Amino acid sequence: MLAHHHDTPKPPGRTVVLGGGGVIGSAVVGVLQEHGTDVVAPRSGELDLAGDGAGDALAKLLRPDDALVVLAALTPDKGRDIATFMKNLRMMAAVCGALEQSPCAQIVYMSSDAVYPMTPGLTNEASPAAAGDLYGIMHRAREIMCADAAKEIPLAVLRCTLVSAATDCHNSYGPNRFRRLAADGGIITLGGEGEETRDHIMVWDVAEIVRLVVEYRSAGLVNVATGNSASFREVAELVAANFDPPAEVKFTDRTGAITHRHFDVTQLRQAFPELHLTPLAEGLARVHRESMS
Repeated sequence: MLAHHHDTPKPPGRTVVLGGGGVIGSAVVGVLQEHGTDVVAPRSGELDLAGDGAGDALAKLLRPDDALVVLAALTPDKGRDIATFMKNLRMMAAVCGALEQSPCAQIVYMSSDAVYPMTPGLTNEASPAAAGDLYGIMHRAREIMCADAAKEIPLAVLRCTLVSAATDCHNSYGPNRFRRLAADGGIITLGGEGEETRDHIMVWDVAEIVRLVVEYRSAGLVNVATGNSASFREVAELVAANFDPPAEVKFTDRTGAITHRHFDVTQLRQAFPELHLTPLAEGLARVHRESMS
């Protein structure tokens, strides 16, 4: 669970965001700045974490009073192969090398619920991190690398579930893809009957959680999810209803096993009782408005 080093929210001297140009990163930078935090978010053209000398360059940037938020990673749409896996590890190796030279005040690592296998029942922070693919194994390896490099630095690991955002470009199976299918042809096609259940969280809620973790200077592990799972069919129907006329939802033959994921978010609620998470229908309607504007 998370332990807070501050009793009340207090912005750090500065926050360095790696991956600040991405979907989640842009939202994180925005909400931190809105709350008066000084943010530095170098783009990949300025700091290529996979390039030579990246660790030294980041070390020169870091200050002792910085909070370091690590969001930079190659997502599954960039590849699920060994080459992508190794590049992600090189990026984290650069971060760890920088921390050895220039320790900061806090580290926040954005991991993924992909570290958990698909199992029946509730997933919580005590569930075994036994990923079944290279993407999940990569995030678990990076968590361990972060912990080794952090030493006495407070480290918060956030295992995030599926994120919905108007600017999402990964086209992952779920509301982001469904919205594009509906916009392009008026038809959302599901595998099987869309029975699988998943938790979906809005990008602005993820950003708010990161802000709270930074301002409380939290350390530990927490799952970033809503605790409310919906079937892909339910999600598709919510997305379809936002169009005028409503998009059609169609079904195809199933090609894989039916899997479910449900989160127990007690730890998140206890850490941040003031947190309000957006209900799915409300969030998808807002994402639709933003994507169409």
